[in-house]
Amino acid sequence: MDIFTKCKNFTRAREAIAAGIYPYFHALESKQDTEVIMEGKSIIMLGSNNYLGLTSNQRCINAGKNALEQYGTGCSGSRFLNGTLVLHLELEKQLADFVNKEAALTFSTGFQTNLGVISSIASKGDYILSDRENHASIVDGCRLSFAKTLKYKHNNMEDLECLLRKIPKENGVLIITDGVFSMGGDICNLPELVRLKKKYGARLFVDDAHALGMIGKNGRGTASHFGLEDDVDIIMSTFSKSLASLGGFIAASDQVIHYIKHASRPFIFSASVPPSNAAVALEAIHIMKEQPERVIDLQKNADYMRKGFIKRNIPIGNSTTAIIPVMTYTTERTFLITKLLLEAGVYVNPVIAPAVSEGECLLRTSYTATHTKEQLDKALDIFEQVFKEVNKIKN
Repeated sequence: MDIFTKCKNFTRAREAIAAGIYPYFHALESKQDTEVIMEGKSIIMLGSNNYLGLTSNQRCINAGKNALEQYGTGCSGSRFLNGTLVLHLELEKQLADFVNKEAALTFSTGFQTNLGVISSIASKGDYILSDRENHASIVDGCRLSFAKTLKYKHNNMEDLECLLRKIPKENGVLIITDGVFSMGGDICNLPELVRLKKKYGARLFVDDAHALGMIGKNGRGTASHFGLEDDVDIIMSTFSKSLASLGGFIAASDQVIHYIKHASRPFIFSASVPPSNAAVALEAIHIMKEQPERVIDLQKNADYMRKGFIKRNIPIGNSTTAIIPVMTYTTERTFLITKLLLEAGVYVNPVIAPAVSEGECLLRTSYTATHTKEQLDKALDIFEQVFKEVNKIKN
């Protein structure tokens, strides 16, 4: 059989394109902001992870420009060899301080961070216990390791403990969870995870890709939110969301970071974070420390939208963060609503199986600290109009 047969037989996306409801790869013609120009039209952006509104912040832009002038466009090598800049070292120092850990290490992307850390920390004979709704990068990181991976029901601590009881005491155990889950916007049960970690002698890894900038003091993330910073062994996050850049990092004890530096293949064999990306992330950290009101404004905007959806009888998921899932249930309905929203001036992210279970499709809406009430009200009115239209079609 030709290995490309699967490519020929993949027709689902082309069918959606032909039907005029394909929702992906819409091109931006402007900065990522609360309103964008998309394919020649002004659109309210409710689908980015620009939680603190820093992608268009002039301080961040200037930091990137200055780094380009000082260090050039790239490092042309890995951190392990010629690709370490003093800028990387300063960024890692500031990141470790921000999340209250001894040391930090940067990777070229957030996805790569999880691949590189999980595959080096978890070895043959170890066990990984992973929440069923963890991000794809965690799933793939577990696959790359030689550890045995067991998945527990989403945020279900009874199921997690049931699995923990069965693991022999002589085996190493790593519990991995998202801090804020990327689709549902709910927060992990960190107090119970810490309790179980201690009870069974496990280590705890929290992916704060979405939590950083969203919850915790000054946006320091999940451990800060619960006051459990000393009890989380490894904190991971990304630069591509609240930090307005591209890259990722891990923060842990100095001993753990030292080991990962010398054992992680994705770290050792990848080019380092470009200077401009590192400089922007560093400036974003400075802004987060100086302007805690951004996190407060983000939470206020999300709460405002939650109340607005409920008032308009638009079904939403059980979220308490700046990620609010709007329930659409079926793939066809999800694509249709996405199309109508975009035509009316609102961008959202459609989420269908296998990213969610069949029959639980949704629109992933996410908010920014710099959204205005006028923008949010306009978006709510458009949502109400579109849902009424679609409900008439259904009936």
